[in-house]
Amino acid sequence: MRTGISLGFALVFAGGAGAAEVTVKNDSLANNTSGAIQAGFVAGEKAAAWLTTPCDGNIVAAQVFWRSLTGGAAQSVEGSVDIYRSGSFPNPGTLAQRIIGPQLTDGVINEYRYLDTNNTIPLSVPVIQNETFVVALTFAQAPDPTQGPSVVDDAAGLQPNRNAIYANISGSTYAWMSNADAHVNGNWVIRAVVNCQASSNSADVAVTMTAAPPSYTAGSTLQYTITVSNAGPAAAPGTNVTDTFPAAYTGVMWTCTASGGASCGAAGSGNIAQAVGLPAGSQVTYTVNGTVAASATGTLVNAATAIVSPPVTDPNSTNNTARLSLAPMSDLIFANGFD
Repeated sequence: MRTGISLGFALVFAGGAGAAEVTVKNDSLANNTSGAIQAGFVAGEKAAAWLTTPCDGNIVAAQVFWRSLTGGAAQSVEGSVDIYRSGSFPNPGTLAQRIIGPQLTDGVINEYRYLDTNNTIPLSVPVIQNETFVVALTFAQAPDPTQGPSVVDDAAGLQPNRNAIYANISGSTYAWMSNADAHVNGNWVIRAVVNCQASSNSADVAVTMTAAPPSYTAGSTLQYTITVSNAGPAAAPGTNVTDTFPAAYTGVMWTCTASGGASCGAAGSGNIAQAVGLPAGSQVTYTVNGTVAASATGTLVNAATAIVSPPVTDPNSTNNTARLSLAPMSDLIFANGFD
């Protein structure tokens, strides 16, 4: 059973997030709201918050709110602040980083950005968007059970599978359990700061085209294959693909297949004019079938174009259009010396 001391709080921060940094938390504690000091810990026990990053980036700081009943208690040096991979609640996964001997000041959210006391080895744990990780404080000594200082919860009801305690269950035996099983009815004010990587709006969309056969015969069928791909790094939703076919190319029917998470209209007739979705590394392929008019002469020119939609930008405009110029088969025969 944990022992809790409930009171209102005015929060003071001992650190601050930069422009690209996001504070990740489960708790709802804010200035002049109520919470509870949980002082029923013994040496070796831990309070742990399961947090989820909203972005790709690096964990660059851990935060712990430390509070006594009256305030002004002497600084405490505890066992460690540990950052784990998620594991299976309530058991964390592998240890990613450990800050040894964190010094905690009463009445503030203490922030830790370095692994060593000389502040030379920065905390840095890579995470990907929507990844869950665990931040835990290990107690080096038991807090005063009536005064604290100790860790704080927001006394606002538990989020499921987000708060845990590494508890001494008998003698030297410790085990992980949820806050609910330990009768703690709030979310730990234990947080992390994630430095989010700047997202790119740049997507290199390219178009290629082939024809079969590689020259045309008037009155015969002709097939084009048009591929629109995105080399990234950003996705290119709403990319506009157009192909206005030559007047001599008649009875046009086309199908579209997508790969790599892309999307496009499945089939159509006549000219192509549609918006397609292109995640980075994906492509769509149009297979176009038609007949060259019996009266066709000269070079048959076809061009397909793909243009990204704002706010996405394309760093290479030279590969957004593919153009094929097909000569009639009869011209190629005479060019090879037949008469």
